[in-house]
This record gives sequence, C-alpha cells and structure tokens, in this order.
Amino acid sequence: MIQSMTGYGKATVALSDKKVNIEVKSLNSKALDLSTRVAPLYREKEMELRNEIARRLERGKVDFTIWIEKNETAAAATPINSELLVSYYKQVKEIHTLTGIPEPEDWFATLMRMPDVLTRVESTELTDDEWTAVYTGIEEALANLEAFRRQEGAALEQKFREKISNISHLLQEIEPYEKERVGKIRERILEALQKTVDVDYDKNRLEQELIYYIEKLDVNEEKQRLSNHLNYFLDTLASGHGQGKKLGFIAQEMGREINTLGSKSNHATMQNIVVQMKDELEQIKEQVLNVM
Repeated sequence: MIQSMTGYGKATVALSDKKVNIEVKSLNSKALDLSTRVAPLYREKEMELRNEIARRLERGKVDFTIWIEKNETAAAATPINSELLVSYYKQVKEIHTLTGIPEPEDWFATLMRMPDVLTRVESTELTDDEWTAVYTGIEEALANLEAFRRQEGAALEQKFREKISNISHLLQEIEPYEKERVGKIRERILEALQKTVDVDYDKNRLEQELIYYIEKLDVNEEKQRLSNHLNYFLDTLASGHGQGKKLGFIAQEMGREINTLGSKSNHATMQNIVVQMKDELEQIKEQVLNVM
C-alpha cells in the first residue's frame, strides 16, 4: 500500500513533576526536510532523534517539537530550603549579639523573605528513566503519524485507481471515431479536388497519398503505449510505499502519449475525449506529489 507524505502524530508523557508533549507533522517534499524544536533538557539527544525520524519517515517536510508543561501542583509545593533558613537565623542572631540591633518581631516571616529560601532547585541532568519514558512517547507520536500516512495513502490509492479507470474507458471511446475519421479525411480531399477546375489527377497516386496521410495520423501505437503505462501505474501502486517518484515518472509518460493522441486526432469528438483524459491525468499528477 502506498503512503501519503501528509501526516500528523502526537503523544503526551506524564512524569511526576511535568508533562512532556511530543508533536510531529509532515507535508510533501522532494526529500526529507526536517525541522526540530526540542526542550533544552533533551537537546543532548537531538542527533539521535533526527536519525530516528529520518529512518522512520524517509521523505517530507517534517516539523518535530518537544515541549514541557510544569505540573502546577508540584510547582505550588516548592520545598523550603531549611538549611539555608537556619543559616540565615544564626547570622541574624550573631549580628544582634554584636551590634545590639533588635531581633525581628516575626522571625519566620522575615526569614521566609530571605533570598533563595523558596527557590526551587531545578534538575539540569537528564536521567535514563526519564529519557526512556520520553522516547517511548516519541515512538508513539511517530507511529501515530505513520498510521495517518497509511490512511491518507489508502484514500490516494482509491482516487488513483478511479482516475486510471476513467482514462482507460476514455481510451476505448476513441476507437469508433478512428474509423469514421478515415472516411471523412478521404471525403474532404476528394471534395477539394472536385472543386478545383481543370485538374486531372492520378487516382492510384491519390490512393497512395491517402494511405501515407492516414498512416501518419494512425494512433494505434500511442493507444498501446498509453494502455501499457496505465497498467504499469496500477502495478506500481500495488508494490508498496516509497513509489511516489516512480509514479510521477509514469504519469509524465502517460501525458506524452495523450498529447500525441490529441495532435494526431484530427477529429473534434476525439479531441474532446483527449481533453477529458488530460483533465483526469492532471488530477493524478497533482496528487502524486503527496505520495511517499
């Protein structure tokens, strides 16, 4: 099954004091165009992350983000630095003894306002346990994006099969007008000759010229090649993901044969059918840009 390059995945990891959010989204691109925004605590793992994303996602314009939300309950329960508080108390008592400056009336309130007594000490080291939990979330986000891509790929494949079927049916509709076209070309040439005054012509030579002219307008080879391209496109669809560029090349070849059919048609109804074929093919070309 083919995959789309368009996708979105998200995961959340709940830790004791925070919540880690992982988000990854992708759009179509000729190659892998990866942009990462990683919370400072996990920057040391960024190269490892980029390698894993490149391995899993292969192609596309990918935006990958990790950000941290502090747990409000944990943030509210900031621990008191008791050792620092006791140290401040001793220093104030010594100053009182040495200088006679009055002691504070409300010791506790005064000491709680001293610098860093209520300052949270943040961990700047990434532990193995935390990274294991976060990496599991990253794998989940990537898996969600891959599932999204497969779902979009299935919708694209259905659309492609519908368009290929439409072109195939239009190709069959051309046949009746091919035979009709030969007779009309002959009639036009004979009418033109009959209107020309005092012109004598060799009927055998005329027949030879008609055969040559009609052979130049023959579209059997173009029809056969286009039919082969249509079948090849369907076979490539069934061969799995990673076929986007190949499908694009096949669509280009289909376009060449359809254009040649149009230039050789020399028949109004055939040209209308060719226009319809071009319209179906343009929709294929537009959507094939999204295929992995």
